[in-house]
Amino acid sequence: MHRARWRPIRAEAPLLSTCLLSACLLAASLLIGPVSAQPAGEGLSPTLANIKATHVVRIGYRESSPPFSFLDHSNRPIGYSLELCDAIVDEIAAEVDDANLKIDYVKVTSDDRIAAVVDKKIDLECGSTTANAERGKQVAFSPLMFVAGTKLMVPKASGVTQVGDLKGKTLVVTKGTTNEQAMHNVDARQQLGLNIVTAGDHEQSYQMLVDGKADAFATDDILLYGLIARHKSQDKFRVTGDYLSYDPYGIMYRKGEPQMKDVVERAFRKLASNRDIIPLYNKWFVARLPTGEKLNVALSPQLEDAFKALDDSAGGAN
Repeated sequence: MHRARWRPIRAEAPLLSTCLLSACLLAASLLIGPVSAQPAGEGLSPTLANIKATHVVRIGYRESSPPFSFLDHSNRPIGYSLELCDAIVDEIAAEVDDANLKIDYVKVTSDDRIAAVVDKKIDLECGSTTANAERGKQVAFSPLMFVAGTKLMVPKASGVTQVGDLKGKTLVVTKGTTNEQAMHNVDARQQLGLNIVTAGDHEQSYQMLVDGKADAFATDDILLYGLIARHKSQDKFRVTGDYLSYDPYGIMYRKGEPQMKDVVERAFRKLASNRDIIPLYNKWFVARLPTGEKLNVALSPQLEDAFKALDDSAGGAN
């Protein structure tokens, strides 16, 4: 699998805080006569023009969404989504003709990630974000990179096997996720009388379950399996129930920039056409993670078909 070249990370703390960037574009003319300087990013979309001017791509990452975006033992952001974003950064570098782009890693949460894209605090959000029509009114999404769905994590000793068993009980969800709305919808539809509480991130939601402050934790199944593996808590918790939502994942970026859309989609098509995307998937979902866990989640037929549809090579689907 081709690895993106190393790029310096700007960090002031172990959790890699956001660096405030101030770019001053110096233009000079070699033409004879007093002519106006031409901006270096002329002809580029706003996001790409800013990247060219600052030489920096700002990537939003999550602290506790393994294997998509999380911290390694040295508190560095790693994961499947971040490697996909590496490929996008390579494509951006070619588009803006700058082989030495740096990456500024910016921590985001499920609650502020969309605003971070819209408010231009980050250029790409590389986490575990569901692409749906409602969010599509505010942001743009890459091609499909994973498919998940809401399930429940409960203590192994619990008698809960489906959401109906939680009637009148406390359920924790992570604030700002599609799972939060999904569980409110299920609660209203089945008249369960759930006490739905929120936590700031998946790690905090998990901890509420550990501390007995909630009877179940609802989020995407793959994230639940990732948390169980990371905490080595297979003997304490289990994932159960039917899917309560359908959640296709994508990389977020700003809406209304066709040139940026072309760059993102080109990066995905190159990964698919070079046969790199399935080994990349297996690295993070099947093989042992750099932090020691192993999920053993095989590529689903649906996701495999989605990857094949991106293949532009001679033997590909297109």
